[in-house]
Amino acid sequence: MFPTLETGRFTTQTGYTLTVEVPEERADAVVDAILTVVPLRWGDYDRVAFRSLPGRQQFRSLGTGRNAATGDAVTVPCQRLSCFLPESADVTAVLEAVYGAHPYEEPVILLAPALRSLHVRGRDEDNPNRFWNRPAADWVPPSHR
Repeated sequence: MFPTLETGRFTTQTGYTLTVEVPEERADAVVDAILTVVPLRWGDYDRVAFRSLPGRQQFRSLGTGRNAATGDAVTVPCQRLSCFLPESADVTAVLEAVYGAHPYEEPVILLAPALRSLHVRGRDEDNPNRFWNRPAADWVPPSHR
């Protein structure tokens, strides 16, 4: 399914990309729920997840679930969360945690096969593009300056 990539610069690992759309006010709760199951490790880091700026999710209730039917689609400010789950992760437990923390009856949850790359520790540390080899940017945490 995925190409075989051989290099001394990085390794690869198969797993899944988990994407969840959630109202902004509940995004922290959903990430915290995921972290109770998996540490979201990425090489030498953990708690690695992406949160988009709020966008607008739309939907229309058909009236076949808990909520009454709506005539038109409604919109809700939502964030898109995404993270990588290695094949070794208990994906069922992660999804159960998301369902438990999410405010929707039918949350938008996508799970897709993924191939991630991980650096080979100690390689390319003198690269002039690395943040530690440049004047500190605003986004660099004070502990890394």
